[in-house]
Amino acid sequence: MEITPSKLVFHELIGLQVTIVEATNPILKDISGKVVDETKNMIIVQTIKGTEKMIQKNGTSFVFQIPAQLSGKHAQRYVKVNGNLLLSQPENRTKNIRKIHMR
Repeated sequence: MEITPSKLVFHELIGLQVTIVEATNPILKDISGKVVDETKNMIIVQTIKGTEKMIQKNGTSFVFQIPAQLSGKHAQRYVKVNGNLLLSQPENRTKNIRKIHMR
């Protein structure tokens, strides 16, 4: 299933490249890497240096890179997402995309 910017919040985030562009904790700003895990309130990012950073979703803005093969486009896309929209258990959030497609 193709990932569109408007439906990114309903998709699996693990494996996507991400950059933190705004955060209530200024130390987290500009961290980037690959999403390796996700909980209800946190996204775990593996940085280029190989360290894992736990980033709270609440109060954080993320820019996700959607690869061309997942976006249905010829080039990769970048989507800015308010972390508050991601606040839920990942398995519950991804179930909602199925409900949207059934309508």
